[in-house]
Amino acid sequence: MDATARITSGDRGGRPDPATEAFVAHRNLLFTVAYEMLGSAADAEDVLQETWLRWTGVDLAGVRDQRAYLVRITTRQALDRLRALGRRKESYVGPWLPEPLLTAPDVAADVELAEHVSLAMLLVLETLAPVERAVFVLREVFDLGYEEIAEAVGKSPAAVRQLAYRARAHVAARRPRGVVSAAETRDALAAFRRAVETGDLRDLLDVLAPDVVFLGDGGGLARAALAPVAGADAVAGLLAAGLANLAAGSLQTAQVNGYPALILRLGGEVDTVLAVRIDDGLVTGIYSVRNPQKLSRLRREVMLRR
Repeated sequence: MDATARITSGDRGGRPDPATEAFVAHRNLLFTVAYEMLGSAADAEDVLQETWLRWTGVDLAGVRDQRAYLVRITTRQALDRLRALGRRKESYVGPWLPEPLLTAPDVAADVELAEHVSLAMLLVLETLAPVERAVFVLREVFDLGYEEIAEAVGKSPAAVRQLAYRARAHVAARRPRGVVSAAETRDALAAFRRAVETGDLRDLLDVLAPDVVFLGDGGGLARAALAPVAGADAVAGLLAAGLANLAAGSLQTAQVNGYPALILRLGGEVDTVLAVRIDDGLVTGIYSVRNPQKLSRLRREVMLRR
């Protein structure tokens, strides 16, 4: 049972208490904070459970800003979880990719939010240290003040400013070269889809950048490349071979993490999510998620908020 179900079940007389009302009002924001920090919806839900348990023990009379207080609890819990995840990922089979989410159209409409929750950006955030990631997310995505962030991460405002500066520089050197609109991604993805469906290597090479990188995440539970595949020729060959059985399934376009992506279904079940990174009109990154544990949430849209 997720955090929302747990607190709703505790409502009395059909009306929740003030603590419950505050939590429900900010739940989508808190989930987005946790997901941005962790790249995992399952772990983000666990963080919300812990946030709720701690929130119920707070004396609301002493809370000046409930939103800020809840974000602070969520951030601290997410930091603890992020450190544990780092140890878990060390034994992960093959490349680790964020858990893809079906997102509502309003996420795509918020260009800045869509960029920050894209699989490409979440992978960039993976290269930050835990506290740097928290500071970057709270400052750049949610526009929190340095003093508020300092309380959330247990650092001084001066230290947070330095962390924010380093994190911005680190991300800027690794993020896509420019903000790509959903329309640009859709056009490039349409060409990519046609090439994948036909299996024509020449068509694939036309849409792939020379330095394209393919990452496949099977988690040891589904067949996937165990190491990154780089270069247009190698990636085109991999795609042509790997999707040779496409006739047995269906390839559909969907909004995943704020951007158009492809979902391959076999026997009616989600088999693979293919998300792409676009730079200068060409596909520079392909992210193939096949780990079945990361595909369970693709049956319904997830609400993300800032």
